[in-house]
Amino acid sequence: MTRQPASIAEILASTRPEEPRRLRSLVDRLAAERGLRTLLAGPEGREAADDTPIDDVTDDSRRVGPGSLFVAVPGGHVDGHDFLEAAVAAGAAAAVVERPIRAIAIPQVIVDSSRAALATASTWLYDDPSQALGVLGITGTDGKTTTSYLAVAALEAAGLSAGLIGTVETKIGAVREAHAEHVTTPAAPDLQRALAAMRKARNQVAVVETTSHGLALERVAGVAYDAAIVTNVTHEHLEFHGTWEAYRDAKVSLFERLTTSPRNPAKTIAGRSWPKIGIVNADDPSAGLFVAVTREAGARVITYGTDEAADVRATRIEEDATRLRAWYAAPSGEGRLDLRLAGRFNVHNALAVVALGEGLGLAPDAVRAGLEGVSGVPGRMERIDEGQPFGVIVDYAHSPASLTTVLDLLAPIAAARGGGLIAVFGSAGERDVAKRPMMGRIAGERCRLVVVTDEDPRDEASETILEAIAAGAEDAGRRRDVDLLLIADRRAAIEAAFERARPGDVVLLAGKGHEATILYRTGPRAWDEAGTARALLHEMGHAKVPG
Repeated sequence: MTRQPASIAEILASTRPEEPRRLRSLVDRLAAERGLRTLLAGPEGREAADDTPIDDVTDDSRRVGPGSLFVAVPGGHVDGHDFLEAAVAAGAAAAVVERPIRAIAIPQVIVDSSRAALATASTWLYDDPSQALGVLGITGTDGKTTTSYLAVAALEAAGLSAGLIGTVETKIGAVREAHAEHVTTPAAPDLQRALAAMRKARNQVAVVETTSHGLALERVAGVAYDAAIVTNVTHEHLEFHGTWEAYRDAKVSLFERLTTSPRNPAKTIAGRSWPKIGIVNADDPSAGLFVAVTREAGARVITYGTDEAADVRATRIEEDATRLRAWYAAPSGEGRLDLRLAGRFNVHNALAVVALGEGLGLAPDAVRAGLEGVSGVPGRMERIDEGQPFGVIVDYAHSPASLTTVLDLLAPIAAARGGGLIAVFGSAGERDVAKRPMMGRIAGERCRLVVVTDEDPRDEASETILEAIAAGAEDAGRRRDVDLLLIADRRAAIEAAFERARPGDVVLLAGKGHEATILYRTGPRAWDEAGTARALLHEMGHAKVPG
């Protein structure tokens, strides 16, 4: 009896093309689909043989082996063309390049954009796996992960086997595993391999968290999307996109991909016809643009939110510290959700999935059952209770909007307990610098104590990041070493916050959530936010009484 793969790594390692593909067929596809300048060039520019076998695609010369197609992608820090000789030495069978290297003795496919060609080559290698799956893309600044969890739960409750590619977790077949990387939407070869593994595992639907980076960098160019959800669009990633409008437009491009075409036809999944659907948060200021683009693509628009005109509309919301109740009206009728999640913003995430069910014609009762069965998402409004007299919440909030939302949610809870708010957070190095003082100001205006610490400094000096955040907190009236602390070491920062917490306070540990490492110049260091918080509380003598 063949042993079934027990981990996602094993599943992906065992996912290979059944037989090598021929390089000429890739060249023909690039020319037909991309309109790119393509030709085969061998040594000295001679035309190469057209039957070169390819059994792997990568843009990382360290992952090249015999039979690999190496795609030389120019990047912000390094240029893949500089690693072409290393790829050849490792056994590359051919290369895709933007400029030919005459001294290289393997076939070279010359293209206008090797990044776009990487997506096409990856899709070609795995024989278009997304064509066999209903594909849901979820984008937005905040809420992507929770919405993806809710979507998988609702789809499976409705009888559809769903895979997941997301920030926190990967799910293929019935195997689910924490995602350790700090990249939500993986590179095209890894993404297509995962989709191929889902097809092999007989998943019927793939839920793909689709980031602005994944869209702008063509990682998802080979994915045939059937449905798209946008949660919201706020300030984030301007270090990459340059302007907020460019960031927004990258997310809008997901909805442009809903156009029905020979490459993205209407599908039949599990005997069900899958229409193209764009699901838009009617309460977001950018809703009109997403709606217009969806209509231009020829897809159905379904809006959700609290807006009176929304197709799926919350009519009443009740909440306490651990649960949400939401009554809503939808095209199929009225309903009520009893969610095991904290935070009013999660009503929007759930309504987006209700809208998905409406668009796909899923049984409303099954969708509700799936949503109500989700007890939480790692690192998202995760309560840490070890019997301490103050509250501790771990959340991934790492943008100005998400930090505002979470602090405003926690403020009345702290006030009801007779306490105030303490925030422990940082900001990522080599990322959006404009948001740093904004987040400091947001925390300074809402918290009685602000503790600024490392998030992922990368190659930036921690002091530079912390000072930028502190400037915003000082603008809000916080004073250094009084109610504003700058402590780079994250464990020490959390310890300082706990030592200063009073009974009734709520301490928010923001920005890391589920992530298992902190990225420094010297490399990643293991990290467990919730585990660290629990360990520190135990060291302080707190211990939850069983029962």
